[in-house]
Amino acid sequence: MLTLPLPSFLLSPARSESRRAFAEADLDARMTGIEWGRSDAFLDEHPDAYKDIDVVMEDAADLVSVDHTLRQIVNVKGD
Repeated sequence: MLTLPLPSFLLSPARSESRRAFAEADLDARMTGIEWGRSDAFLDEHPDAYKDIDVVMEDAADLVSVDHTLRQIVNVKGD
């Protein structure tokens, strides 16, 4: 099996890095208007811990073609 390093535009902060970078108050502010179970277990799922998908897809334009765009409507994570 051939293993290649991921291009830098696909990399996002590690879970532990996200936990250090973001506080619960930051998460509360970003989740305004969204129903969620307030818990520090969700800190590593902070929205700012992820790369903007539009930027990722634009950077990968020579590798992929977009046939359909999906929109997330629910995310369930156990606590």
